[in-house]
Amino acid sequence: MKRILLPLIALLLTIGATAQTTEKRTRVLMETSHGKMTFELYNETPIHRDNFISLVKSGTYRGVLFHRVISQFMVQGGNPLSRGAKPLADLNNDTTKLTLPAEIMPETHFHRRGALCAARTGDDVNPERRSSTVQFYIVTGRFFTDFDLENLSKETKKVFTEAQKQAYMHEGGTPHLDGDYTVFGQLVDGWKTLTKIERQHTDERNRPLKDIIILNMEILQ
Repeated sequence: MKRILLPLIALLLTIGATAQTTEKRTRVLMETSHGKMTFELYNETPIHRDNFISLVKSGTYRGVLFHRVISQFMVQGGNPLSRGAKPLADLNNDTTKLTLPAEIMPETHFHRRGALCAARTGDDVNPERRSSTVQFYIVTGRFFTDFDLENLSKETKKVFTEAQKQAYMHEGGTPHLDGDYTVFGQLVDGWKTLTKIERQHTDERNRPLKDIIILNMEILQ
């Protein structure tokens, strides 16, 4: 019996692992004043996934801005105070006090181009790296060479997997953020829209001179 039972357990574990990796992911359509983008949310970050789904369904993001855009780095949005904000308003902070516990897993969910990530306050006031419940950013980044990544690894003590290296060399991203922020989704369609947003002219606070508005978000069935 033992000889039969052990292979059977191994088979069941393999089937379970396969089911988890192939489990259907929720998709979210984001309509902006510069085009549409579609994201997949990771099941492995359930707290952030469910929070984002709830905000989308409640219409929280309707009318808010991408208030911070830095070329070859990221575009940030989700601040409720940005809805209808005047040109000189400081939109880096919001009034939301609640935070989410970090779900950081850099070896599998990392800062490749198009990564959907949770914004947060700095380590000095937030050592647990808890996430904002509303603000998010989408990675644009740049391309890295193997030499670049080797030097970055030495400087930051971060260890990059082969999958990370290949993504940063061929897709681009922001590898220095790995392990510091929760990545909870990935862009799967709308790359031209992301590029269009990234290329907008900004002021000294990195706010686009012309508002980039999130018109609507919806869960795709």
